[in-house]
Amino acid sequence: MSFVELPNAPHYVLANATLPAITVEGYSAAASEGLLCTDLVIADGKIESILPPGTAPAALPRADLREGMVWPCFVDMHTHLDKGHIWERRRNPDGSFMGALENVSADRAANWSADDVRARMEFSLKTAYAHGTKLIRTHLDSIPPQHRISFEVFAELREAWKDRIDLQAVALLPLEQVLDANVFGDIVAVTRKHGGLLGGATRILPDFEKILETLFRAASDNGLDVDLHVDETEDREVLTLKTIAETKLRLGFQGAVTVGHCCSLARQDEELARRTIDLVAEAGISVVSLPMCNMYLQDRHAGRTPRWRGVTLFHELAAAGVPTAVSSDNTRDPFYAYGDLDPVEVFREAVRILHLDHPLDEAARVVTATPADILGRPDIGRIKPGLPADLVLFSARRWSEFLSRPQADRIVVRNGMGIDRRLPDYRDLDPVLDR
Repeated sequence: MSFVELPNAPHYVLANATLPAITVEGYSAAASEGLLCTDLVIADGKIESILPPGTAPAALPRADLREGMVWPCFVDMHTHLDKGHIWERRRNPDGSFMGALENVSADRAANWSADDVRARMEFSLKTAYAHGTKLIRTHLDSIPPQHRISFEVFAELREAWKDRIDLQAVALLPLEQVLDANVFGDIVAVTRKHGGLLGGATRILPDFEKILETLFRAASDNGLDVDLHVDETEDREVLTLKTIAETKLRLGFQGAVTVGHCCSLARQDEELARRTIDLVAEAGISVVSLPMCNMYLQDRHAGRTPRWRGVTLFHELAAAGVPTAVSSDNTRDPFYAYGDLDPVEVFREAVRILHLDHPLDEAARVVTATPADILGRPDIGRIKPGLPADLVLFSARRWSEFLSRPQADRIVVRNGMGIDRRLPDYRDLDPVLDR
């Protein structure tokens, strides 16, 4: 049973609601720990007004939240929907990064038909929708010929889900193939056809600067943005982030550039880290941290307790003015054995791992407004009069309550109406995983 019943009416009030102030536009009041108390008026599927508590028109039907929280729907800006849920079919025997690479590669070669990818991606979208997510960016493995299979499936699902979840896709291509004109040209063409982004996982490679410049020039020539996996390693010798920022500045690249992971930045000495962060800020690059997956993979050595958390210098980047967010990353595959595409879980773990607390005033932005802005969707991830009433309601009233329980009793509202929040059953995947 829900903790509150929504009125069965097109025009109603969510009374005595607590909102994260960082997500609110068009209303200001004194906040406590970054939380505002309001009445939200919903009309015909949109947010009509945000009012002081107790001031909404008395004649309207209402749901009294008794100070329960209301968030905007979430943004999950770095995922791998094409890899998701293959764990039971192809595990990572030692939890290492190389183990993940090898086992995903083997599973992709053996199993990633259009039907297989579609079934697993559809399952993931049902899960994310039930949790309250509205916008997802997924990376798609684009080692030929997989790019043509996965992008076609992605395009079908983007159309089928367009009224529930907005989808973006990044071609996660092997960077060593950027200098192969035929292979890279075909990946670029498929990416452009489907309105995607160019990506890849950077590492120390021969001709790396030439590879990077070729990728940026192709993105510029084709009107594409860039989203890269960067420095996903504990190796201090690897710091391609600096080269990426320098290349963007040198070329005057005008597209958006996002980088994920940036783990080795936290392994540098203070001076090099500071200079790199300053370059990233100057270049206007956005950074997404993947705290759950990075803690799972980084500093994993058999029989040895990990010595560091595996995440990037999140606070230092944010303080320098770099747009920063967190996201799910992998879900139940060799790169991360767990996860459920639930931004509440991601947020709760990020607060713990990255110390986003004390104070928590602006923490909610990392799964709402900031990733929405990074993805070019300032109409998502905030609560504002005139925007769709796409909201997530919680019984929790304060941060300690919110962060201490999984919030499994949340209510997801889309266009002013509650949705069916039943999660898909893992048994639904048996037909594609029992091989």
